[in-house]
Amino acid sequence: MGNVRRSLAGATAAALAALVMTGCGQRPHYASDGTPLPAAYKEVGQLPERLAADGTTIVVGDPAAPTTVRLYEDPRCPIVEEFEATGAPALHGMTLRRETRTEYVLASFRDDRVGGDGSKRAVNALRAALEAGRFTEYRAVVFAHMRENEDAGGFSTEDLLNLAIQVPGLRSATFDSAVSTMKYADFVTASQERYERAGGDDPLGPGTPAVAVNGTWIQGAQRDLIFGRTSFGRLLSQVNS
Repeated sequence: MGNVRRSLAGATAAALAALVMTGCGQRPHYASDGTPLPAAYKEVGQLPERLAADGTTIVVGDPAAPTTVRLYEDPRCPIVEEFEATGAPALHGMTLRRETRTEYVLASFRDDRVGGDGSKRAVNALRAALEAGRFTEYRAVVFAHMRENEDAGGFSTEDLLNLAIQVPGLRSATFDSAVSTMKYADFVTASQERYERAGGDDPLGPGTPAVAVNGTWIQGAQRDLIFGRTSFGRLLSQVNS
């Protein structure tokens, strides 16, 4: 995965606030054919979330958004943590403005690389949060606390339940049971297998974070652009123009 170039800074509240604030655009937004886009979502909780028909892809945002960004992420990957702190806010803002929709494929290979089962438990908990309609908020909290949990050996069931307290309306008997019993273990396995298939000739998968925009991989020199809010936002805007 390489060394982390920047560490994630700020509290969970700041992470969630950033998701909301980046959606406050001050200019009209248009689709590629010049059609005005609908008004932006005012807050993260308004974002549509659903499990795609393939049973592994979590889709967030307006289904009619002109640009689709697919992200492959492992909750324990330090480079994903870096991406979430740098370029990802640009994507979150464009998703709130209905300019993009984001498709997440959640990998869990880091458990095999560094030991433990924290990735699998986190992916299972994220799937449970989707069932509760709180995937986007909970995902922000999980990544905001990735470093401290990784330093302690990776996400545990107790960690994931405690983090869920920070998302209003998420904790419930149903959610707690799903997290504690690994209810979505089959989803965790299937999602990891989809990640591996995305690697093409590499059976280990494409690495994380891996990004595809409208089906085209961001790779080579362009990959560095995803680690800057301005540069990644400009790249995505060029696709929309």
